[in-house]
Amino acid sequence: MQLSVAHTTPPRLPQNKKWWRSAMFTRSLLGLVAVLNGYLIVQMYAQREYLFAMLTLLLAGTGIYLFASRKAYSWRYVYPGLVGMGLFVLFPLFCTIGIAFTNYSAVHQLSFERAQSVILDRQFQSGNTLNFTLLGSDGHWQLQLQDSETNQTLLSAPFALDNQPQRLNMVPKTADTGATKAPLKVITQNRQALGQLTAVMPDGSELVMSSLRQFSAIKPLYTLQEDDRGLRNNQTGELYQPNDEMGFYQAVDAKGEWIADTRMSPGYTVTIGWDNFLRVLQDKGIQQPFIKIFIWTVLFAGLTVMFTLAVGMVLACLVQWQPLKGKAMYRLLLILPYAVPGFISILIFKGLFNQSFGEINMLLEQMFGLKPEWFTNPMLAKAMILIVNVWLGYPYMMILCMGLLKAIPDDLYEASALDGATPLQNFFRITLPLLIKPLTPLLIACFAFNFNNFVLIQLLTNGGPNMLGTSTPAGNTDLLVSYTYRIAFEGSGGQDFGLAAAIATLIFLLVGALAILNLKASKLSVEQ
Repeated sequence: MQLSVAHTTPPRLPQNKKWWRSAMFTRSLLGLVAVLNGYLIVQMYAQREYLFAMLTLLLAGTGIYLFASRKAYSWRYVYPGLVGMGLFVLFPLFCTIGIAFTNYSAVHQLSFERAQSVILDRQFQSGNTLNFTLLGSDGHWQLQLQDSETNQTLLSAPFALDNQPQRLNMVPKTADTGATKAPLKVITQNRQALGQLTAVMPDGSELVMSSLRQFSAIKPLYTLQEDDRGLRNNQTGELYQPNDEMGFYQAVDAKGEWIADTRMSPGYTVTIGWDNFLRVLQDKGIQQPFIKIFIWTVLFAGLTVMFTLAVGMVLACLVQWQPLKGKAMYRLLLILPYAVPGFISILIFKGLFNQSFGEINMLLEQMFGLKPEWFTNPMLAKAMILIVNVWLGYPYMMILCMGLLKAIPDDLYEASALDGATPLQNFFRITLPLLIKPLTPLLIACFAFNFNNFVLIQLLTNGGPNMLGTSTPAGNTDLLVSYTYRIAFEGSGGQDFGLAAAIATLIFLLVGALAILNLKASKLSVEQ
């Protein structure tokens, strides 16, 4: 009888998972994230930042669901990229477009509720002013008021200066307490705490500190009306109503009509529709410089791409020329402008082009008797900007062309040599066509970059020389992006963020349209 032995595979022991991959750790981490975001959302809601609270709730809730659910496993890899694009691309874009439809500016930064609260906090002196003396030391103080009209001295009970609101009942002083008078230095050091004191007089009136030596009766300057919008001036009796077309409180007469030149600061933000865009199209003081700056921006970006490509390609062909000796040294020297930080090169060129002490003008004056006004003549200023930008940009094009030249087969040049072609013919019939196609996307990116080349304009000319007869700050060398910046931060009538946002929106549409046209053109050239 033969026995058969069954061979069984021993059971596999479960492998120990890493602690950071365990389900318990994942749930604890998600719970901690949920608690932190919940706290932030409550704080935002308490500060009346409803938009940010809702946005945080949406992003945090979606993220927690994706990382906690097995069904949405694949989305957890896409979610960070989508959040980044939403926060850093779409959200600023939508905010800019939203501001473009408002009067948001330096004088209209607050909401209506906040502006009303600031105005209601204003006070005025409504009664007698009494000289005060602070008596005591070591945390035990007494307030003494001297009425010069009645020659009466009032004294409070001892108190401590602890930066807390306190009401002090003033009673007539009957005897000398022997307390020492605090010097002005002590009053200055405790000014904030003294400002929290309210002296209650025997007749019931209240006085607060109005200067380093006086207490005065102060009342609110404005009183809120029954409609919770109107404000009554307690000194003059004038009635102020919110003018939602202008974003200011403005006085009204008995007929309810607006009284001119009575706007009250601060203003508040209101929606004004398409007014900012219509200003760009209809206001001559904005329309004319906008059109000129737009044309110059397109020319600047286009000429920069053309010149940097031409210089970079020619230099790349020269350093790749086989009979040339010392190629490595020439390459190093020609790439140096790309290695130096751009802002340093710009500031150096600003000194070189100085009209009075710059080396370039000194050299031109000695050789040709010329002394160009680089910073005051519009055409020379534009030429200077192009020269500097080509210097900064050609190394990038040269490096690209050097790499692409390596990919061109030598057989093409050998065949052309047999046909008797000259080097110039080789360049225009072989080298240039084979380089342009792969360079086209990079040229489009270079055009878009120079369309918004804010740093060069800001550091070199700051947009100058300025245009005359404009209602907004504008210069002959301004690009649209620097023009927008000057409107937003250098406006003489107040920083007009709404108008700047409208122009930024137009820039976005223009750059997008030009990019689409360039992409279509490049697609057609590649197909051909």
